Amino acid sequence: MHEMGIMAGVLDSVCAAAKDAGATKVTSVSLSIGRMTEAIEDVLVFAWEALSEGTMCEGATLQVTMVEPRSRCLECGHEFEHDRFHRTCPACDNPLTELIAGREMQLDSIEVDLPDDEGETAAGAGE
Repeated sequence: MHEMGIMAGVLDSVCAAAKDAGATKVTSVSLSIGRMTEAIEDVLVFAWEALSEGTMCEGATLQVTMVEPRSRCLECGHEFEHDRFHRTCPACDNPLTELIAGREMQLDSIEVDLPDDEGETAAGAGE
């Protein structure tokens, strides 16, 4: 289950960024994960909940956006969405294509509680 490894890295990054900002608690995290990573959204959420217990991220909501695969034809330049297995260009039937989206793993945003805000949240941009 590689989702545990992915989320362990996310948790480390989020906690480090929150501590650097002087936060007392993380309230929300937003990620974009490409479908070509073969990560399963429900398993990512489960891993987040399990790994965040006892950390400043415990109880934080996790918003996962799954990014659909998108490729560009190396012959005609046509860009198109596809599934994991069918990457042949639909415009010219060329099998030589370049994946341009769908493998990303990106931390989009983090919301935290800051000590001076007395319950209000502040948003910080991700990596």
